[in-house]
Amino acid sequence: MNACQCGTGLAYEECCGPIIEGTQIASSAEQLMRSRYTAYANQEIGYLYSSLHPEHRKDYDEKSTRQWAERSQWHNLEILNTRGGGEGDTEGTVEFIATFTQGGARREHHELATFEKDEDMWYFVNGNPIAPGTFVRKEPKVGRNDPCTCGSGRKFKKCCGANV
Repeated sequence: MNACQCGTGLAYEECCGPIIEGTQIASSAEQLMRSRYTAYANQEIGYLYSSLHPEHRKDYDEKSTRQWAERSQWHNLEILNTRGGGEGDTEGTVEFIATFTQGGARREHHELATFEKDEDMWYFVNGNPIAPGTFVRKEPKVGRNDPCTCGSGRKFKKCCGANV
C-alpha cells in the first residue's frame, strides 16, 4: 500500500490521489487541506493552483510555490482544529502544522487556512501563519553571574547552575 502523505492512514489512491487528479472533489475544507499538503509533498503544482479560489489566483506565485515544494522533504501534517467546512457549509477554517525539512533544518509551518465553497467545490482562500506562543516565566530569570537562589552567596553558575 502506498500510504497517503496527508496522514489519514489510507492509500494514496483512496485518499488524496483522486482529488489531485480531478476525478473526485473534496467533500470538506479539511479534505481539501489534506490534498493540498499531499500536493506539496508530491510537487503537484498545477493542483495547488487549481484548488486556489479563482478570485485569489492573481497573486499566485508559481515559481516560489514550486521551489518550496521541491526543496522540502515533507514529513507530516497535523490538523489541530477545524471550524465549519462541512457538507452544508460554504466557509471553513483549518488550523494545521506541516512539518518539513528544508536546507537541512527541520521546520514547522503553523497556519490557519480559510476555505470557501463555490458551486459545490471547496477552494483554498488564504492562510495566516500562527507565530509560536511566548514563553512566560513564573519566577524571575536568574543570570549566570547573579547570586544563587539557594542563598549560598556564590554565583549561580558556580552553585545550583553548575549542572544546568
